[in-house]
Amino acid sequence: MPRSATVNQELRERSRERILTAALETFAAKGYEAASISDITAAAGVSRGLVAYYFGTKEQLAAELLDRWLDGIAALLTLQGTPDERLAAIIDATLLAAATTLPVQRLAITLMMQPTTHAVFARVEQAKTARLTEVEDTLRDIFAARGAPDPATEEMLLRATLEGITVKLAIYPETFPLEAIRHRLYTSYALPAPPTPLPIRSPAVDRLRAR
Repeated sequence: MPRSATVNQELRERSRERILTAALETFAAKGYEAASISDITAAAGVSRGLVAYYFGTKEQLAAELLDRWLDGIAALLTLQGTPDERLAAIIDATLLAAATTLPVQRLAITLMMQPTTHAVFARVEQAKTARLTEVEDTLRDIFAARGAPDPATEEMLLRATLEGITVKLAIYPETFPLEAIRHRLYTSYALPAPPTPLPIRSPAVDRLRAR
């Protein structure tokens, strides 16, 4: 019996997801530049032709992963509550995402910072300009509602701080005291202390060392 259009669509989606998962794992293990399409097809258990059919090139694979990463940032627009509650929720959501999606965080950091791959990141970011502008404006509105004299600078400082935390967490996942850093962020913005810890492992403050 021929497969229905719905079944065929589900199979296509599963194949795409398997390829994307394999690409992310391969990029994490070998680095973007060293990873090859052959490595990715072997990890996914699919033919090279299937990867080419869905994505075309290694850059398009990376772009799709980055696209999803940027969509995760844009999801902050849905957070509700008072300005203080929204700011606390944005901090928590960003820290939790950083801790639970380290492979894609490392990929994004690598593509952003490496001169040979920065253009890949720039192209994806440009394609998401409208959504990212919404995120920036949302943060600026929150800071304006909290009485900040320069909401744009506050937005940039918060993003830079959270991105810096993500970089350190990607380098030192075993020794980074995420919960202590979270409490310090709350204090710096005069937010009430979080009632419960984030549902992730967080070591005590000591020294950042790679393991």
